[in-house]
Amino acid sequence: MRSDDISTFMGVDVAKDKVDVARFGESTVLTLDNNKVALSKWLSTLPANCHLAVESTGSYHELLAELAYTRGFVVYVLNPKDVRHYAQSVGRRGKTDRMDALLLARYLAREHSDLHPWTPPSPAQRQLSQLLKRRVKLVEAKGAIRSSMAGLPMLANPTANVLREIEQMIDHIDREIQAQVHALPQGKETLKRLCSIPGIGLLNGAALTGLMQRLDFANHDAVVAFVGLDPRPADSGNKRGQRRLTKRGPAELRRLLYNAAMAARKSAYWKPYYERQLAKGLAATQALIVLARKLVRLAYALFKHKTSFDPGHNLAT
Repeated sequence: MRSDDISTFMGVDVAKDKVDVARFGESTVLTLDNNKVALSKWLSTLPANCHLAVESTGSYHELLAELAYTRGFVVYVLNPKDVRHYAQSVGRRGKTDRMDALLLARYLAREHSDLHPWTPPSPAQRQLSQLLKRRVKLVEAKGAIRSSMAGLPMLANPTANVLREIEQMIDHIDREIQAQVHALPQGKETLKRLCSIPGIGLLNGAALTGLMQRLDFANHDAVVAFVGLDPRPADSGNKRGQRRLTKRGPAELRRLLYNAAMAARKSAYWKPYYERQLAKGLAATQALIVLARKLVRLAYALFKHKTSFDPGHNLAT
C-alpha cells in the first residue's frame, strides 16, 4: 500500500493569532501563525490523503478550513460541545492549546466515519450568514439602549435619534439579506415559497433558504436534527418519557424558528394546531417548539418539491 493511501489525521486548535497542529499517533505539536502565508506553507507539507479537524470558533477557523479545502484535503469543522464531551469521556484532566490539538487529532481518527465533512459556503451564503448575525447584534443593542435610557427624560431626544439610526441600519441590513438570498441559485423563488407559509417571514425564510441550499439533507428530520430542535430521549431506571432538545445546531436559527412559531400560532391556519398541543398538556414553550418543528418540515417539503404552500391541504394535524 502506498503512503498516500493511508489517511493522516490532523487536529488543529485555532486561536486568533496562532494555531497548534498535531498529527494522530505523534506527541509533537507545532505552533504556527494564523495567516495565509504560514498556513499555506504548512499545508504544502502534508500528504495527499489528509483529514483535518478544527473546532468552530466563530471566524478564526475559516482561513485554515478554506485553504485546506482548496488543496483537496477533507476538512471537519466540529461542534465545540461534542469535543468537550469527548474530552470528558476519555478522562482528560486539563485544557491547553497543545492538549486540544492532540485531542482533536484523536477524536477525528476514532470518529471520522460518523462525521460530516465541511464544505465552504458560497460568497452569497457567507454574506447572508454574516448579515443575519450582525442584525441580531443591532437588535440587542437597540433594546439595551432603550432599557438603559428609560427614566431619563433629559436624554429622550438623543436616545430617539440613536434608536432611529439603528432602525435605519436594520432596515438596510434587511434589504441586503434579501439581495443575498436572491443571489443564491433559485434563491428568490425558494424564499418566496417559504414565505408563503404562515409564520415564515424574511429573516427565518432567508436563514432556511441559505441552510437548505448549502447542505444536502436526506429528509426533513435531518433538517430538524441539524437545527437542534429534535428531542433527545433521557430514559433511565424508572424515569421514562423525558425529552430535552439536543440544541446541537445554530442557536440563532433556532431562535428565528421559535419566533416564526410565535407568529404562526396567531394565524388562522396554525392556531388550531397550536391549541391542540396545549390541550395535550404541553406548556406554551413546548407547544411552540412542536410548531417550529412542523414549520421546518413543511419548509423542507416546499424546498424539495419546488412548490408553494397550499392552505387547502390539511397539514396542520
